[in-house]
Amino acid sequence: MSKFTEVAKIDELQSGTMKIVRAEGREILLTRVGDKYYAADNRCPHMKGNLSQGKLEGTVVTCPLHGSQFDIGNGQVVRWLKGGLMSKLSGALKMSRNLTAYSVKVEDGKVMVEF
Repeated sequence: MSKFTEVAKIDELQSGTMKIVRAEGREILLTRVGDKYYAADNRCPHMKGNLSQGKLEGTVVTCPLHGSQFDIGNGQVVRWLKGGLMSKLSGALKMSRNLTAYSVKVEDGKVMVEF
């Protein structure tokens, strides 16, 4: 059974920013784009890079380790690894995997994530 858990207050994030929150035993990347909030696993599924240290452009977050990109709205892979020889070798060894994205709602000034 799923439930919504408060992870932040709406004034904790400015548009275009992201931060790590911990809830329900998980490390979650919480982002704000405009007036919308998004939540996904914070660790890249490739080599567990810390996505909160990556780059956010719109709803696309880039892993700081290998340049993999994910749409934080749905967790879908936008690009699996950034080009080059290491990309080809790593790509051959490990298939792309989406991030786990979570439903988010705002209620009474609270950002809540569904687990």
